Amino acid sequence: MSSTEDLIKEIEDEIQNTKYNKATSHHIGRLKAKLAKIKDEAVTRAMASAGGGEGYSVKKSGDGTVVLVGFPSVGKSTLLNKLTGAESEEGHYAFTTLTVVPGAMEHKGANIQILDIPGLIAGAAMGKGRGKEVIAVVRGADLILLLGDVYNEKHIDVLISELYDAGIRINREKPDITIKKSSNGGIRFNTVGYTGLDLEEIRAILAENKIVNADVLVRGKVTQDDFIDAMMGNRVYIPAFFAINKVDLVDEETRQHIVKDVTKRFGRPPIMLSAHSGYNVETLKDEIYDHLGFIRIYLKPVGGKPDMDEPLIIRKPATVESVCNKLHRDFVEKFRYSKVWGNSVKHDAQRVGLNHVLEDNDILTIVTRA
Repeated sequence: MSSTEDLIKEIEDEIQNTKYNKATSHHIGRLKAKLAKIKDEAVTRAMASAGGGEGYSVKKSGDGTVVLVGFPSVGKSTLLNKLTGAESEEGHYAFTTLTVVPGAMEHKGANIQILDIPGLIAGAAMGKGRGKEVIAVVRGADLILLLGDVYNEKHIDVLISELYDAGIRINREKPDITIKKSSNGGIRFNTVGYTGLDLEEIRAILAENKIVNADVLVRGKVTQDDFIDAMMGNRVYIPAFFAINKVDLVDEETRQHIVKDVTKRFGRPPIMLSAHSGYNVETLKDEIYDHLGFIRIYLKPVGGKPDMDEPLIIRKPATVESVCNKLHRDFVEKFRYSKVWGNSVKHDAQRVGLNHVLEDNDILTIVTRA
């Protein structure tokens, strides 16, 4: 092991062997902050060591971007081809995909970009395999599909661990924490509601990052890990769900056992599919659409009829401003007001501003200055 790996293991062992209580919470918080800093520095070095390789700079397109994350040879390339018709090379050996292969999936009026990336392996966050390039692509996605197969579904735990070490938080809301450094005054800790942390814990965690003067505001209950993530400032929060491939290769009893096991470990059942035969691929498309949180907005020109055939697809939370930005930036600069028909307003043709939050199937008219 390298010295960094030794130090990480030593701190992890100390955290695990220290019983958590009020007396030890400050010490544990400081250990966790130290561990996060060491891991973050190791990941940063790994990412910078060789830069991105050819094929790893992918421009986002469409209404949303989904990245397929899995171990080598779980069938990501086959699945991409089935979903999009893209030509990602398939093979029954590891690391068939050596670059990022994009494809476009049309579903329910949405144009969804699907990215097939090289398989992750244990240690990817620290740069092993093609980890440094792959992680950078994952961090920019709108949705992660964690893909296992019937022979290695337990590897999903490793995938989640690698993403976590790389600062990717799946299926978690970003905690409402503000940390503003100051030049003096020590740590001023303000809360809205019960936070679950006390001032001494906050001081201990911040001290590990050499922050001794700051204004801290926490809204709602948070954990030490949440606070450390806010202190680090480079975490991304991305929704994710699970799918298990190659179910056509095992019997029904084995399938049910896998569903129960994955559901027990992650709190939600996986999509059981066969990319090769197409089994449940349409269900997977629906899941992708739903997880991206799309809504349909029908545009109505001033004095005209709404276009009910081609809705504008946009992700929640969708405001009038986000619709304007998607259409053209001039709509925001020249905006006067808009009118809405639908569930988001109290009455039809209600006048609203840029901050109004729209709902699925709303009809929208945007009025601008000449």
